[in-house]
Amino acid sequence: MEDEQSATYTVDDALMSSGFGRYQILILSYAGVAWISEAMEMMLLSFVGPSVQLEWNLTAHQESMITSVVFVGELIGAYSWGVISDNYGRRQGFLFTAIVMSGAGLLSAFAPNYASLMALRFLVGIGLGGGPVLSSWFLEFVPAPTRGRWMVIFSVFWTVGTIFEASLAWAVMPTFGWRWLLALSSVPSFLLLLFYAITPESPRLVSDKNIELDEVSESATLLASAAAGSDGGELSNGNRICAKEEVESVHSNDSSLYKNVFISSFAEIPGSLASALMVDRVGRKLSMATMLFTACVFLFPLVFSQADILTGISLFGARLCISASFSIMYIYAPEIYPTSVRTTGIGVASSVGRIGGILCPLVAVALVHNCQQTAAILLFELVVFLSGVAVMFFPFETKGTRLNDTEADLN
Repeated sequence: MEDEQSATYTVDDALMSSGFGRYQILILSYAGVAWISEAMEMMLLSFVGPSVQLEWNLTAHQESMITSVVFVGELIGAYSWGVISDNYGRRQGFLFTAIVMSGAGLLSAFAPNYASLMALRFLVGIGLGGGPVLSSWFLEFVPAPTRGRWMVIFSVFWTVGTIFEASLAWAVMPTFGWRWLLALSSVPSFLLLLFYAITPESPRLVSDKNIELDEVSESATLLASAAAGSDGGELSNGNRICAKEEVESVHSNDSSLYKNVFISSFAEIPGSLASALMVDRVGRKLSMATMLFTACVFLFPLVFSQADILTGISLFGARLCISASFSIMYIYAPEIYPTSVRTTGIGVASSVGRIGGILCPLVAVALVHNCQQTAAILLFELVVFLSGVAVMFFPFETKGTRLNDTEADLN
């Protein structure tokens, strides 16, 4: 009997003994393609809106709704896919998200009118809400000592997706238009379906199937508050709206839009490097708070009129810090929830965060179109600063700790 007990290992013991090998590389590759797909679907909003507005003679509010409706879908999808993956498995969760994203994404390219485009982008948003399922799935295969580092590497796939989408838009939009961009951007989602059969289920979820679903811990409230303000996508979207006035006055396919987004996307590379250097050394909470407060410092000069080069440096630095904090948040969030409710908890937090995504295009665009750029910047400053304060009040530090399987382990 003693020999049997000594030969029994927990999932953490198995991951520690096996390390990060070829099997985890397979998991990382699949989850990375999914992350690239999500980044592309989010980034294309920067390019499609102005073109659709000109082609269909939309108002500024209608153009903003094309972005907001995606976040409405994400709000619903983030919670729904979290519950599904906690009850029926991670694989079931990201299978259906891939089906919805690929199908609705491709059909968006054939939308005959504004109403149908809105409906299809709403469905894409529901699919995009499954992002936390993929990050949790990958996290549950990684040994605790190197979890922070590998999760940062995983976040680099998002940066790859944003850069690739900007490159694709630069090549496709001036010649073929927004429909081709929508169609080509859905290709990575179809790759997920193609290789779905070889993906394994999370070992933690398999070993904990007998655990009943408990209520999400109250940490979701604090985490959701930070999620609402930490998403780098909202910042870049606001910048795109500020620049759109100049672009619209010339032509919606002006290459300056693609070039500026392409260049600014590279800020996420040093952001990933910064988060990789900090996350396993100084901890998750301090890393996130430092990045968020530093972003406020970079944003503050924009309150006053600056030369173009100083504006570019400020935006580059702010995006670097926001992307770094966002990467660390996606490491920290899955670590504080037990296995049985991990994706549900992250889904709740992500859903609350999508409220910021819904409001940003409506509020920020209205401010910028009314020539109140300073008010828009101050609004971003306030949200980012409050997010940093919220992070400081998180009750747990998860650096180097094992993932919890029950809420009792967390306590």
